[in-house]
Amino acid sequence: MNTIAPQRQRFLRPMALLLSALLMVPFLNACGESQTSTPPPPVDDTRGGTVTNAPPTNQPQPQAKKGLSTGQKVAITLAGAAALYYLYNKNKNKQQQGAQGKYYLSKNGRVYYRDAQNRPHWVTPPPGGIQVSEQEARQYREFQGYDNRPTGRDLRGLAEANAPIPAQ
Repeated sequence: MNTIAPQRQRFLRPMALLLSALLMVPFLNACGESQTSTPPPPVDDTRGGTVTNAPPTNQPQPQAKKGLSTGQKVAITLAGAAALYYLYNKNKNKQQQGAQGKYYLSKNGRVYYRDAQNRPHWVTPPPGGIQVSEQEARQYREFQGYDNRPTGRDLRGLAEANAPIPAQ
């Protein structure tokens, strides 16, 4: 007993195939997008002993000069964690991308920036440290590398401490 009119019956199979194909489009589209929207893995230029991703500086480092006030005469060297935290604080609010742009603090205690392809690059402190005035360096006193000290805090756990508290 066939209850469907013969004129409609010849359109059912092509209509079913068309609807099946249309239902597959979102799945196929989602598969293609996941590969392009995921940023590539981080770049760690510090492997192999070379430090190539330290941010280039176009300005000379502050140095102790005659005629400065007492607070500015003493230059403190920041290295290690203290230098990384200094670089992070100096660049965390910039809008650009790349080495001269915005820096981020990772949960594992490392500092990084993102390039134009949104790929993270780990930042390493300059081998000779960073010379800053004593007044600027005070906030980094507790970190390893302050005035070339081998002891002190590292940056682990600092990202969670600085994270905003979620609204409830």
